[in-house]
Amino acid sequence: MEAYAVLETGGKQVLVKVGDKIEIEKLSVEAGQDAVLDTVCAVSDGTTLKVGAPYVEGAKVTITVDGIVKGKKVINFKAKRRKGSRRLVGHRQQLTVATVKAIA
Repeated sequence: MEAYAVLETGGKQVLVKVGDKIEIEKLSVEAGQDAVLDTVCAVSDGTTLKVGAPYVEGAKVTITVDGIVKGKKVINFKAKRRKGSRRLVGHRQQLTVATVKAIA
């Protein structure tokens, strides 16, 4: 079994392995640069598993930012019956596309 980590970013938890491409909430890091995420909830080296409460001390995930993309469009539609009142709002979240370099 290979090493993996569960990291928390943008209010969501993501399971990552070395070499994975992930889409996470937008980070303030430019494309081509490395970022270190230390909000690791669990980390495994292939044989043992460490689970944090809430985070594992000393655990870090290093990622390389590939770029920024827009996510899928989410539609919010509200209507009040018999009133003719309708409201339509669309939203596209900006996401950071990154490749996992190392889990420590």
